[in-house]
Amino acid sequence: MRLWKDNIFFILVEPREPGNIGACARAIKNMGFKNLELINPAPFLTPEAKRMACNASDLLEKATVWTQLNNALKDKNLVIGTTRRVGKRRGLILPLKESVEKIVAASQKNKVAILFGREDKGLNNKEVEECGLLIIIPSDPLLPSLNLAQSVLLVAYELGVKTYNLPYPSLVKHEELENLYSHINSVLKLLEYIPKGNRDIEKRIMRNLKHLIGRGGLTEWEMRMIHGICSQIEKRLRISNIE
Repeated sequence: MRLWKDNIFFILVEPREPGNIGACARAIKNMGFKNLELINPAPFLTPEAKRMACNASDLLEKATVWTQLNNALKDKNLVIGTTRRVGKRRGLILPLKESVEKIVAASQKNKVAILFGREDKGLNNKEVEECGLLIIIPSDPLLPSLNLAQSVLLVAYELGVKTYNLPYPSLVKHEELENLYSHINSVLKLLEYIPKGNRDIEKRIMRNLKHLIGRGGLTEWEMRMIHGICSQIEKRLRISNIE
């Protein structure tokens, strides 16, 4: 039987410090998790990284390495990012403690990706757009940015000490949502809801839709329903144009 912790994936985006990567592996294993994925990392199987990983060198050696974030997210059902910055472009942001129940519940039947950004500048705007939800770890405003390994440990701890038995539906994969977003985009253009040639408004609308849908994910039935609505709109518009 697959445990819910096996469905949590800690994904580090372009980490630069081998020692940090090793410390993250240790933090993950300390709290009973095992999935570490790295996006375009610096060389990390170094003596320093293994020393910081301590007895979690096995996680370090088995870490999945990707060159592109979108490839890592294809088979994930829910994507959550970590941030210290807030703003309208960043969608819904919850304090860590308030997000734990949702993450644990979702992971009963779904693969959940938790993204951690670069040591010096975190996740960029494009990466944030892939996230349905952002979580923030409250800290002192005089020095709000935490070390990467500290952030991973705090998230893993909050998740690891909680035990829930909450119902949560199976969700479609991130890759399937991308196809849905393309379908919605084409329909909105046909309806002229997205002004022709206005890329700024188009990006803003699609970013907000991604945050809205990605926040809780979609079941297979919900996704088919939205595809069906879009297809029916396309059909009616074609008939209207013929008439």
